[in-house]
Amino acid sequence: MKFIFVFLILISIKVSAQQIQLLTSGAKTSLRGLSVVDNNVIWASGTGGNIARSTNGGQTFVWIKVKDYEQRDFRDIEAFDSNNAIIMAIAEPAIILKTKDGGQTWKEVFKDTTKGMFLDAMDFVNNEGVVIGDPVNDKIFMAYTNDFGESWKISSVTNDIKITPGEAFFASSGTNIKLQNNTFPVFVSGGKRSTIFFSSTAQHALPLVQGQESTGANSLAISPNNPLHAIVVGGDFSKDTVSTGNCTLLNLTPFTSQQPITPPHGYRSCVEYISAKELITSGTSGVDISKDGGMNWQLISKESFHVCQKAKKTNAVFLAGSNGKIAKLIW
Repeated sequence: MKFIFVFLILISIKVSAQQIQLLTSGAKTSLRGLSVVDNNVIWASGTGGNIARSTNGGQTFVWIKVKDYEQRDFRDIEAFDSNNAIIMAIAEPAIILKTKDGGQTWKEVFKDTTKGMFLDAMDFVNNEGVVIGDPVNDKIFMAYTNDFGESWKISSVTNDIKITPGEAFFASSGTNIKLQNNTFPVFVSGGKRSTIFFSSTAQHALPLVQGQESTGANSLAISPNNPLHAIVVGGDFSKDTVSTGNCTLLNLTPFTSQQPITPPHGYRSCVEYISAKELITSGTSGVDISKDGGMNWQLISKESFHVCQKAKKTNAVFLAGSNGKIAKLIW
């Protein structure tokens, strides 16, 4: 009994020691795009054509306003290193830009002026990337690249997928789609219906709150140890302190879902694996940590953050949100 008591105390100390360290704030931009290359290289993107870049682990940030795109909302970003990055501007016209010189200059690599175009998120695995957008003419928009975003080709793989009126994708953190090597991407929808798609024929309703424009899945994370295990978060962003129907743990094949014992403490727009068992999730009402694969979540901050990301090459974790806030998880 004494051993169990001491063990529980040590676990409590370890969890409570996790905290959010604010690195910068005050910029007039809402950051929803975040890409962390390693312990040093961090890129973020947001409203007003703004990009933030650090090459020293967030000790300092260089703020860039993309010339000729000063009014655009860059909801997602993918950084390959300290010089090369892709940014995505969401609505008509939908645009993707690329820099090769640390953000000093940008080249337009994709543009679509179709009425109703609205890009939501990107994901990359090495040189291959995918971008997803809201349905246009009742068809999910998707485009692919295999050259680090230099060129894009509109895909027809989603043409046969039936989508419910009022069902779409949230551009809340750029994390509702995951690309896996040589497979159909996994992605989640929200709104009037919330669904997970993992092939052109395989889709399942998600046990999340849904039925309104503000409800449903916002973010998807795939286990680093098992590509068939996933976790999805969301909720209702108009009632961001409500925890009901905001998280589900999934096995993709055969498909099963499981609700957490202790869910995150409110609406969450992003979720990320830190390790096989440790996860972080963030939203407008706070940040939660799980130490047991997503079954139980503990609130570690009531600060609002739209997006959280682990470094691709290390275990560093950063967050970004409104008012130019960028922070680091100390754990």
